[in-house]
Amino acid sequence: MAAEHPMPSALIFGGLNTCSRALAAFLVPLDGEAKVSFLRIVDKYSVHPATTYIGPEFTKVLANPNVEYRQANLTVPAAIQSAFDPPAGKPAFDYVFDFTGEVRNDRSELIQISNTFGIARLLGLEAANRKVKAYVRIQQPFYETSAKAPAAESEDVKPVEAMGIWWHESLRMLASIPDLNLVVLRIGFVYGPYTNFGTIISAMTVASVYGYLDKPMKSMWSPGKNPTNTVHIDDVAGGAWACAVWMATKGRSAADQEAGVKIPFHNDKGKVKEVQGMTPPEQTPIAPLFNLVDDSKSTLVSTGKTISSFFGTTFEFFNIVESTVFKLMDDLEDINEHHVEGWTEMLTESVPPITNTPLSAYMDKYTLDKHTVSFDNTKIKQVLGYQLLRPEFNHDNIKEVVDKWKAEGCWPNASKSPNA
Repeated sequence: MAAEHPMPSALIFGGLNTCSRALAAFLVPLDGEAKVSFLRIVDKYSVHPATTYIGPEFTKVLANPNVEYRQANLTVPAAIQSAFDPPAGKPAFDYVFDFTGEVRNDRSELIQISNTFGIARLLGLEAANRKVKAYVRIQQPFYETSAKAPAAESEDVKPVEAMGIWWHESLRMLASIPDLNLVVLRIGFVYGPYTNFGTIISAMTVASVYGYLDKPMKSMWSPGKNPTNTVHIDDVAGGAWACAVWMATKGRSAADQEAGVKIPFHNDKGKVKEVQGMTPPEQTPIAPLFNLVDDSKSTLVSTGKTISSFFGTTFEFFNIVESTVFKLMDDLEDINEHHVEGWTEMLTESVPPITNTPLSAYMDKYTLDKHTVSFDNTKIKQVLGYQLLRPEFNHDNIKEVVDKWKAEGCWPNASKSPNA
């Protein structure tokens, strides 16, 4: 009788404030069998006490004896090297999930370089040195695609602003590391339970305010047909796992042959001399890359209508004069004034009143900007055989998110505003 294959062990770097908590809960579920023998999560935040929102379920995941959380400064090479060392008596880590990268668009380019490119480089080099079986890089949707048709992985899509440029540059660098068993998972706009990051949860809080005020939710980007493809947090976790399992059976060379695409240059050529480790522009590295979005083919208008209708209001557009004024405004405070005040009133009127929540109705510049993100998800289904866990962006999925926030005491239960 053949011996059973031992379960792999896994490392998750970064993403405590974005998607890595969901992956941890997927790998070591509260109910059901674990997919890994040991899980270590490493990020800059503290969890005891928590210095970022971590949610009630993740706290329970951390209580598992086969899960370890380590707070570390990932810009320090020695901290990364130590994180790769397995516990005494245990074998080397098999899978690495890289959720690192700066997700705030208001940070300077130097911070984007340090916190996105620099950290990814240190992780990739160490992972290659340790010969991990799979290194899964989660790529946020900081791109501008065509609105005409979903972009396949092989198409050249343009990264957006400094944040997107350095996320993309990180891919080029990682793809250039010899013997790194890299696979890239490029996702859409993420949402789901306990996910307080991204444009979708921001739209949900704002829509709830306009439902409370009994006013339509309006956008300046008429007619709103621009794609804004979505993906549920459960699929980010499931897709990342599928990528790791696939890569572990292939190895980089075979994976490149089956799913590799060129990662073209989209940066200032002068930066090559300034930033250590950049891949020269004349080189075009190849890496396995998979798009992961749901089947909703979400657009600004479809997402807006789905969310606003859930909260009992409508999704409309400002007229030309109003849109022009808003687009010329630099003061985000003026743009945010009405829904921030409404959200505060909802929290106060909630029974009982809510005094602490990780959610906000404030929309930053990136959220307010127009985005066109359209990815074709055919390849991950065909090559990996991946089946979406949450194929539709709909009321049921929104309800689950809101219900869990309410159960935690983070989402107001106020009805219509007395001033509506």
